[in-house]
Amino acid sequence: MSNSIKTINPTNGETLESYTLMSSAEAKQIVDACYEAFLDWRLESLESRAKTVKAIGQALQKHKEELADLMVNEMGKLPSQARQEVDLCTGICDYTAEHGPKKLADEERQPGNGKRGFVTYSPMGVIYGIQPWNFPAYQVVRYSIANIMAGNGVLLKHAENVTGSGLLLEKIYREAGLPENVFRTLVISHDVSDEVIAHSAVRGVTLTGSDGAGRKVAGKAAEHLKKTVLELGSNDAYLVLDDADMDVAINTCVQGRVYNGGQTCVAAKRFVVTEKNYETFKKRYVERMQSLKAGDPTQEDSDLGPMARVDLRDDLHDQVEESVRKGAKILCGGEKPSGKGAFYPVTVLDYVTPGQPAYDDELFGPVAALIRAKDDEDAMRIANDSRYGLGGGIISKDVKRATELASKYFDTGMVFINGFGVATPEMPFGGVKNSGYGREHGGFGMHEFVNAKSVIVVQE
Repeated sequence: MSNSIKTINPTNGETLESYTLMSSAEAKQIVDACYEAFLDWRLESLESRAKTVKAIGQALQKHKEELADLMVNEMGKLPSQARQEVDLCTGICDYTAEHGPKKLADEERQPGNGKRGFVTYSPMGVIYGIQPWNFPAYQVVRYSIANIMAGNGVLLKHAENVTGSGLLLEKIYREAGLPENVFRTLVISHDVSDEVIAHSAVRGVTLTGSDGAGRKVAGKAAEHLKKTVLELGSNDAYLVLDDADMDVAINTCVQGRVYNGGQTCVAAKRFVVTEKNYETFKKRYVERMQSLKAGDPTQEDSDLGPMARVDLRDDLHDQVEESVRKGAKILCGGEKPSGKGAFYPVTVLDYVTPGQPAYDDELFGPVAALIRAKDDEDAMRIANDSRYGLGGGIISKDVKRATELASKYFDTGMVFINGFGVATPEMPFGGVKNSGYGREHGGFGMHEFVNAKSVIVVQE
């Protein structure tokens, strides 16, 4: 097995950098160093931690162009969307710095078996994050900032193709004043990763990735009785109900499918349209999707960049071809380009039914699945007919009814009404079913890896 990895620009196939994998011994030294740093960091006041978190947000802005350019080169996203990602990361830091001290403050309780008591949220130790490539900065900031605020040490194993982004984030955190070794990036193999999970200093593991990866990592953590938080894949359904505004529906469903090249766990992927609107929606949707161009993300006429890797592009094309073999019809796109880069055309599939990858699985790229529903009730049934449950959307003029459907019937962690969204620091983020468990953002992430400890004074 090679002891190095290479990052490759998916736009032109050229090698960006080569990195030497850390040995098992080197990785364990870093885990030990992170634990030693945690022993001091946990004693910092909540206000002091918040000040450092705020400074990390400011440092991210200082390095905004450098980090955005690196993300464009490593995984092919549009520069404008890369800058938006850095801004979101700063927003997470600002929210955490403002609300963290209150969320993590001791809570007074009156116990029945003592004079007084309180609940204290004690940091647990070293938290290990295994993160994907689709949002190279955000995925890291999302879990690391919450745990840094909570007083934990944090380790990162980033996806190999965005190794540079992981290392740059470590540099930015240190520059902002985070003590040495509180946050470290590990450049390691999967085998060494399993050893990190087993390390006694590691008290929790969080992963964002596929449901298959989630099973493996959660299983390995369970062997050592480690808590996990999993944010896994999905095939989010967007419902276009009988009373939907077609302009809102088309704009939402186009943006929801192609944002970040369609490589978003909470992207709109299945479009469940009622019989009343199906033909109109299909005609207008295909026209808009056909007009979009996948090209060099640094060129202004590109609506989306390449996919992140050639193998991922090839896997997506296999899913499209299998769906077609099982009855789906290509309305636009669907042809794998030749030449350099990991490009795939914007694609729309019709006649999507159970048993096809386009219905059952996650299409992680710019491929949309159109599904016909009899009526609103049938649309809701189809939306929930999935092993996943991360996000989804409802397009309807009756917002009161749509919010009721979302809160009472939609079996997902997030639902968007009359629009598409990715994440916001104020609202919890996470899923149900095969999309995982646990929550990040909205203050919830700060409580995932802390010890809610009871302290009871029996006598003064």
